[in-house]
Amino acid sequence: MPERQEHGQIGKNDQEREALIARIDRTVPHSARVWNYMIGGQDWYDVDKALVDQLLEAHPEAAGLAIASRTFLARAVRYLVQDAGVDQFLDIGTGLPTADNTHQVAQRYDPEARIVYVDNDPLVLLHARALLTSTPEGATDYAEGDVRDVDAVLAAAGRTLDLDRPVALMLLSMLGHIRPDPAAQLVQEYMRQLPSGSYLVTCDSIDDPVMITLNEDYAASGAVPYYPRSVQQLAATAEGLEVVEPGVGPIACWRPDTADDPPSDQLFQWGLVARKP
Repeated sequence: MPERQEHGQIGKNDQEREALIARIDRTVPHSARVWNYMIGGQDWYDVDKALVDQLLEAHPEAAGLAIASRTFLARAVRYLVQDAGVDQFLDIGTGLPTADNTHQVAQRYDPEARIVYVDNDPLVLLHARALLTSTPEGATDYAEGDVRDVDAVLAAAGRTLDLDRPVALMLLSMLGHIRPDPAAQLVQEYMRQLPSGSYLVTCDSIDDPVMITLNEDYAASGAVPYYPRSVQQLAATAEGLEVVEPGVGPIACWRPDTADDPPSDQLFQWGLVARKP
């Protein structure tokens, strides 16, 4: 990866910037960089590219996973802003900024939308402070935090968002880093603390045999393991919520922009949008 990509202007002093850079491990693949490579970004190392190329050679049917997740994000955020009237978003496990991030989609339809991103990855932190911007009318903020620390994450989000009003909680293709059972309980705790009218948007790799094998190969590379979900485990994240039609299913089939059947390589990512009554 070019040197300039590690040393962008992030609004931090040199000492803090160098401390973040020192935390970046270039010797093993990393999920944020792997995902960035899969959606056509530039913020990855050779070790990440080599792993993706190897995985897709063995499992070519999985090639559309990352793109499916990104386009699902765009459709879900558009729905929430235009149809549900949501103007606040909490995006946890942000990943590396690319095109059509949550704030760009939301503020395209509502310039006053407010977005908070949360991640704990040093490379993501470097890029986020450089690349995440906002319309003059709205706001975009970034906080370093661990998704498992609900109180701390919500406290950080509350500096930018009004947590007495509805918030859309975005957890896209990231809960797989947490074992399935506690993940559902974790999401339920976030939704318990958010006000009525808030929404959950989530998606993850389903436990199809292809995904199970692919993620076993992924973990064997030394990368942090990723655990595919069963349909029941995914649905459990929305327990007590009103699931928006068409319900739990492949994200490529969630309110698609065209009537064309989605390609089979996009059917391994399932997700949902749900409202807190």
